[in-house]
Amino acid sequence: MAAALALPGVAAAQETPPATEATQAPAIGAEIAEAQEQGTAGSDIVVTGSRIVSNGFSAPTPTTVIGAEQLQLNAQPNVFNTIAQLPSLQGSTGVTTGTNSTSSGTQGLSSFSLRGLGTIRTLTLLDGQRVVGANVTGVPDISQFPQLLIERVDVVTGGASASYGSDAVGGVVNFITNKRFKGIKGNIQGGISDYGDDEQILAQLAVGTSFLDDRLHLIVSGEYANEGGIGPGGFGEEGPGGRDWYTTATLVNRGITNDGAPQFNYREHAQAYQYTKFGLINAGPLQGIAFDASGQPFQFNYGSNGVPRRNANGDVAGCYVGFCIGGDLSGNVGIGTTLKSKLERYNGYGRLGFDIDADNEIYATVNISQVDTSNQPNPGAAQTSLTISCANAFLPASVAAQCAPNGITSFRYGVSNAILPNIQVYPSRKQYRFVGGATGKVQAFGSDWRYDAYYEHGENITDIHVRNMLIPRRYLQAIDAVTENGTIVCRSAVARANGCQPINIFGGATPSAAALAYLQPVNGPFQHTRQTQDVASANISGDPFATGAGRVSVAAGVEWRREFYRVTSDPYGNGILTGDTSYNADYPADPVFDNGGGNWYAGNYRAGRGAFSVLESYLELNVPLLNDPDGLGSANINAAGRATRYSTSGTVYTWKVGGTWDTPLDGVRIRAVTSRDVRAPNLSELFAAPISVNVPNFTNPFTNPPSSIAISQNTIGNRDLVPESARNTEAGIVLSRPSWLPGLSVSVDYYNIKIKDVISALGAQQLVNYCQQGVTQLCGAFFLDGPGGLGNFVNVQPFNLASIKTEGFDFEASYQYRQPLGLPGTFTLRGLATHVREFVTDLGLPRTVPIDSAGANSGNVPSWKWLLTQTYSQDRFSLLVQERWFSDGVFGNQYVVCQTACPTSTADAPTIDYNTMKGAFYVDIGGTYNFGKSVSAYFKVDNLLNRDPTPSPQTNTGVDVNPFLYDIIGRVYRVGVRFNF
Repeated sequence: MAAALALPGVAAAQETPPATEATQAPAIGAEIAEAQEQGTAGSDIVVTGSRIVSNGFSAPTPTTVIGAEQLQLNAQPNVFNTIAQLPSLQGSTGVTTGTNSTSSGTQGLSSFSLRGLGTIRTLTLLDGQRVVGANVTGVPDISQFPQLLIERVDVVTGGASASYGSDAVGGVVNFITNKRFKGIKGNIQGGISDYGDDEQILAQLAVGTSFLDDRLHLIVSGEYANEGGIGPGGFGEEGPGGRDWYTTATLVNRGITNDGAPQFNYREHAQAYQYTKFGLINAGPLQGIAFDASGQPFQFNYGSNGVPRRNANGDVAGCYVGFCIGGDLSGNVGIGTTLKSKLERYNGYGRLGFDIDADNEIYATVNISQVDTSNQPNPGAAQTSLTISCANAFLPASVAAQCAPNGITSFRYGVSNAILPNIQVYPSRKQYRFVGGATGKVQAFGSDWRYDAYYEHGENITDIHVRNMLIPRRYLQAIDAVTENGTIVCRSAVARANGCQPINIFGGATPSAAALAYLQPVNGPFQHTRQTQDVASANISGDPFATGAGRVSVAAGVEWRREFYRVTSDPYGNGILTGDTSYNADYPADPVFDNGGGNWYAGNYRAGRGAFSVLESYLELNVPLLNDPDGLGSANINAAGRATRYSTSGTVYTWKVGGTWDTPLDGVRIRAVTSRDVRAPNLSELFAAPISVNVPNFTNPFTNPPSSIAISQNTIGNRDLVPESARNTEAGIVLSRPSWLPGLSVSVDYYNIKIKDVISALGAQQLVNYCQQGVTQLCGAFFLDGPGGLGNFVNVQPFNLASIKTEGFDFEASYQYRQPLGLPGTFTLRGLATHVREFVTDLGLPRTVPIDSAGANSGNVPSWKWLLTQTYSQDRFSLLVQERWFSDGVFGNQYVVCQTACPTSTADAPTIDYNTMKGAFYVDIGGTYNFGKSVSAYFKVDNLLNRDPTPSPQTNTGVDVNPFLYDIIGRVYRVGVRFNF
């Protein structure tokens, strides 16, 4: 039978999920297998890894099943957190990722990534149906699912495009809800971190009943959750709430590639020497003069015994390119980023089903939800290349007096702008999802045929409001201050006529309210996105005839889908002369603006729209080949094919072929499957409205040594993209409940995934670096020679240019022992692990080499990742101990580690002095006490040992941790009460 993990609420490597309420089964894996063998409640088995619906069918694709009890034991405010712990899920996004972003719209978005292939290559379903995307990338937000009604979650760790269509390259995550719930159940939970922040409240309630002699079934549920998040630390290295692990770890560049020493050095307490908290003259004869909070000049402490060279480039002797070590760190901005986004969600769900007869039902569901998040990117709005006149009215006289003797009338200046209120980003996502359908079975041609058909309409409305956003053009006018008639004013009369108020950027003087209103208008960047999804789907499955080995099963279906989005934005970011005057009352014109848009420091949203449609059909067969229980065992072959026509790129075909063999060896099964899978370009990749982001500390490699400049990074779409295609192969062996040890289940599976025509975009820095190194076809995408940074830009656009290859092994095992040491109850051991042997990305460009990121702990795919669980449960209480671990790794596999006699450092093989990034081991504990059959109290402690994150060095002063792998929250306590009447 199926290889089932026999543990509370979890069945791993299993093809036959339960048909009944999972919460009642302390050994659910075993009970599922028994239900199959006895033909009881599990007679109609729905297999997420396949479209075949047949009793006793064993799909060849490994599937991990997480039951409701395991979700409850983990006691998370969002079920996403529990599922994302699975070792095969790597690179999933959540409330601790994307927090330094202004324009992405993904802050607080909970979405899965299987195999480290990204959220866009994992298909997430609700009751086997697609869900409208919560972002223009098309990925849904798990926060918007009806979480209290989840009966189980099926995680298919293999390609499933032939069965489910586009996006299922890495696999499928399918949430199954309880459609027959009766009674009243609820959950109230609270939590807080060890640092007194991230306060959490969760309240859930569901009611189910029936009418008309149990033929009309009504279920409604509602949820409210509030996660307070973890705010920013500020400037320097002081973390929020007393966290002391931030060290400004940086990969500093010596700028020398061929002197026998490593080009890059790993250093902590790095200090950017282009700016300080209250201002620094960073080039020319006055280089090194900084200003304190009171505006008084002093000689800046560069660290590393650095001495300013006082040249036009702003070089510092004894330091690295752009950085010194130690010294005055007060201006660093990395820890000033929100560590965990605040999240508040509301969720309402209802299902009404009517039984036409005992076998057929029509139903309708509605899901209305809202998720509000907020975050702060880096504090202030750093400027590194300002040109300041020596006649500036705010410049201290002692500094101004040094200009003439040094033959200058202006100087270059950098400042963190700590005097400005920090940028705040407020994304809000609202989902409206409606489904109507029918499901059941009928008799035709002498056999039973199961069917399901539905129509879904979903809408997602995303609004992003940004507060305290700087307008750089106004800023330049405001800092250019002169004295007229004894009053300090903005130099430009045109700017003064449009409200310009002068500000003093020499020190910590707070600007006036009028000046702040001019620099950071109350109506900041704004984006409104309406996204819709319409799906019509029909599927049938039956066993029309038999061979000598058993019944032949067939499934077939058709599906039509249309995706659409439209985005509008404010005229300061999008452009004033667009013909849209609806915002002009809130966003008045200003002669200093660029009427083409891009006037904000960040958050320059653009208007756009796009749509595509998909029509597809599939056929799947399961053919028994062998049925000899007393001899060779039993075997089957499973095959499927799908034809898909995309309105944007034509027709593509996907397929899979696999099989299973229950060998004569006791409990041993062998399985294998290979498939061709696809991912079509999403709305964002095809029709992305251009977004501009100001990058104040961009490295220009064309100067010698490389210099730091400011640029505008523009992200745009590409309508000529075609679908990605993948070849996915898996093979494994399963030991399931052998007679000599019936509590044991073990599985080992090998996987190999190759994706070509990968849709990807080079980062702005990558693009410029490759041009400088000779990849000339990229050189038309940027301009870096604007005076003072004006006009500098890099265009970032996706292309079908890359390929990805990854391979590795999945391991799953459990052992269940009833009445351990004579005690009542059950003790269960469970382990899941994934070993990634390689994860190679080839950009497909001349003079570039493939990069293997397996084991690079600065990314998403550590070499090893484990999840171990021990549970003891009885009628009165249960206890849980869980260990999460991933292996030591490196910053990047491309680096060549050396101390002396280093080879020449190149872009593909840069030399470095240290390349080790420690893994992490986390322990979680929890327990539940039952007050009778209906009420229980529980507790949970995550990261019991309060393990700090390992630094993940940047090449700038960003947050030096990797939230995709490391826990950045710290120890968290949760308690709650559940009831079920």
